[in-house]
Amino acid sequence: MIFLKSPWRIGVDVGGTFTDMVVAGADGALHVFKVPSVPSDPARGVMNAVAKAANDMGLSQDDFLGQCSFFAHGSTVATNTLLERKGVRVGLLTTEGFRDSLEIRRGIRTNPWDHRTPYPEVLVPRYLRRPVAGRLDTHGQELEPLDLNQIRSVGERFRAEGVEAVAICLLNAFANPAHEEAAAAVLAESWGGDWIARSSAVAPIIGEYERSSTTVVSAYVAPRVVGYLQELEATLAASGLRHKLFMLQSNGGAVSVGQIAERPVNLILSGPAAGVGSMRHLADVSGHDNLLSMEIGGTSCDVMLMGAGRIAVTDELSVADYDLVIPSVDIHTVGAGGGTIAGVDGAGMLFAGPEGAGARPGPACYGFGGTEPTVTDANLVLGRLKPGAYAGGSVSLDLEKAREAVRTRASEPLGLSVEDGAAGIIRLVEQNLLHAVERISVQRGENPRRFWLVACGGAGPMHGATVGRRLGCAAVYVPRQAGAFCALGMLYSDVRQDFMDVHFQDLDTISEQPVTMRYAALEERALAMLSNEGFAPDAMRTEQEMDLRYDGQQWDLRIPVATEDGPVDIRAAFEREYEQRFGHLVPGGRILVTALRVVGKGLLPTLAEGRLPSAACPAEPVERRPVFIDERHGTQEAAIYRGATLLPGHRLHGPLLIEEETTTVFAGPGDLVTVDAAGNYLITFQERRDAA
Repeated sequence: MIFLKSPWRIGVDVGGTFTDMVVAGADGALHVFKVPSVPSDPARGVMNAVAKAANDMGLSQDDFLGQCSFFAHGSTVATNTLLERKGVRVGLLTTEGFRDSLEIRRGIRTNPWDHRTPYPEVLVPRYLRRPVAGRLDTHGQELEPLDLNQIRSVGERFRAEGVEAVAICLLNAFANPAHEEAAAAVLAESWGGDWIARSSAVAPIIGEYERSSTTVVSAYVAPRVVGYLQELEATLAASGLRHKLFMLQSNGGAVSVGQIAERPVNLILSGPAAGVGSMRHLADVSGHDNLLSMEIGGTSCDVMLMGAGRIAVTDELSVADYDLVIPSVDIHTVGAGGGTIAGVDGAGMLFAGPEGAGARPGPACYGFGGTEPTVTDANLVLGRLKPGAYAGGSVSLDLEKAREAVRTRASEPLGLSVEDGAAGIIRLVEQNLLHAVERISVQRGENPRRFWLVACGGAGPMHGATVGRRLGCAAVYVPRQAGAFCALGMLYSDVRQDFMDVHFQDLDTISEQPVTMRYAALEERALAMLSNEGFAPDAMRTEQEMDLRYDGQQWDLRIPVATEDGPVDIRAAFEREYEQRFGHLVPGGRILVTALRVVGKGLLPTLAEGRLPSAACPAEPVERRPVFIDERHGTQEAAIYRGATLLPGHRLHGPLLIEEETTTVFAGPGDLVTVDAAGNYLITFQERRDAA
């Protein structure tokens, strides 16, 4: 039976294959519970994890949830609703002359040389995009009054057409929300529906297309997402939870269900963004704040960078080629996970991804009916995974099914042995992982030699040492709870909301009084939100930021600023960030301020750090078995360790495997694995140790 000291915190992450729950006791002790996800009903996966945790702790669900002080949840419901086009019927109210901006898209293409690939289907058909008279200028002054009678007619048409949610995006609403607020009031009466999204509340930014696209997506997912969350919160409350349910947002911060209802689009990166909390926690316990995370689950790999303790946030996000402008952690995602499907294409070339096998049928070795070979099957064939129960008994790995899938779909078509086919799959996937990490480090002007690669997710520690070595990282760091990285991060995520105000001015001639007044207004909104979430004044914090660009450029850089910073300080900070990102400067160039921002944070009490006793004797492997290393070293006998027996101070020499409850750690010949004071694994490479 598992014992944890109450009250505890709970973090739950619903992934494509598994639903992970991490429970942290009041003494800092952590335990991970893992159950299969239920894609058709994610809430069932959450409640199944609750049931498993309560059962393993010898408690009723009411007692288990009743002793919880903070429950955070990361969900892919918003993302999947958009990806699978399962949102509701949306109507769009827009200014005359801008009916087709959603379809024109400003001509944006990810690849400017690709003129043939069609854009994704517009979420609002043209007959439901209704223009109305009325206009504001760029300063928010009324040029033409809003035609309320016309809006009433639009509302009646929306009702007749069965519209389930309405997006309102009127010209220059970022400068003055009055027209949108008036339109919403009229629509609420004539249309009669419950879901109205105003661009001035969802994304108060310049840019009609981006603002429209973001607001429409928010309306498109709102009934599905908010309905799901409200039902889950009610179910948890009926089962004993006595506090609010908090959701992880794309910005890496938590927010209550009531707060997210107005802007559900902010949940698009809900699950992966929880890694921010884990990264900050790992920086604290390791004393190293230059970290690159490579979180590999069943379906994808999410890569994130922390430089000098700071994780970049962006406003530019594209999901399924729909453009969104929301505060989001800067994450790069590729289709490379344990369930990534491999095979041979029509040209006779081996491929791996981006398609995945999902939770059902999953990899062939799961025995749920899958026949396509996956990365998990390849690792099992190569001896890196052990046949039998996995992930706490949630699945059982069948070696013969894995070999058959690799043989029929990869090896035989290429005239290779089963082992060589599996090795080819792993090599190809690890090359894709390497490029993904390079994308967010090398291509951003960062030198990987300064960073530790955090290998996490259920599949990340299997590939971390190889990718870290090829990338030239200083070391690889593997959290003991790597298989539940995002759920772990939720326990260390503060409550957060971002507020912004468009403000155009030359930095060198910026007027202090208007800026101070605007920052004060934003801070007032942030503090009011935190107060409504139940935070005392001493647990509230606000941070100021400023969007800047060189005159004539289109995109901004977001720069943290302090109250006492003047134009010279802000210019210096902008130029440091600009030079690192782009490799050059414009000496003496005119810099424009484009927006003022305030981040409001509600600080959770610091969790105690659970400490393991130091090792009293050397670690002993539980077995040795043949394991494929790489093309250079071939198959070698590797030591196999049980993670539960490893304690701070243990030093292990590769090749080896460490079998944890939710993941398996691989280290190659010459690699040294040490267990640090927090119980995590640090992998260093022979060549780096020799150079030191």
